[in-house]
Amino acid sequence: MTSAALAHAESLIASIPDFPEPGVLFRDISPLLADAAALRTVVDAVIAPFAGEFDVVAGVEARGFMLAGAVAIAAGVGMAPIRKAGKLPRPAASVSYALEYGTAQIEMSDDLPRGTRVLLVDDILATGGTLRAGQQLLAELGLELAGTAVLMELASLGGQEVAGPVHAVFRV
Repeated sequence: MTSAALAHAESLIASIPDFPEPGVLFRDISPLLADAAALRTVVDAVIAPFAGEFDVVAGVEARGFMLAGAVAIAAGVGMAPIRKAGKLPRPAASVSYALEYGTAQIEMSDDLPRGTRVLLVDDILATGGTLRAGQQLLAELGLELAGTAVLMELASLGGQEVAGPVHAVFRV
């Protein structure tokens, strides 16, 4: 992956002002996902620091699923979903965490053997609450956190202090 390829991939991330509410600048990764070369570039960039160190990729609902699935296929490993509460037929563990506007809960099934090395992947690191909850969920299930990676970090929101270290392909 070249710096030009990474710059092209980053240029495909659209910034949508006032979505989903006034004052929020939403980062839309859909154009990046639609470009095969850009998607491959970011997938390779997610994997690079952790190559050979994980057995499974866990993706956080919902946009993290898309990236985690691609990372898992490229790395030749499986993918485990981390879902919002009430979405799994057999949740084995659940963690609640704070959001800017309330609380949320994520769950995971116990389909992986204890000690499995897991790369935790999501699309964005903002305040770090979701990723920290994902890390706690993996620990609760006896899984080994091989690393945490995101497509982009909103550096001004301090998520590294909550969930770090987190590998981010892009920092904005």
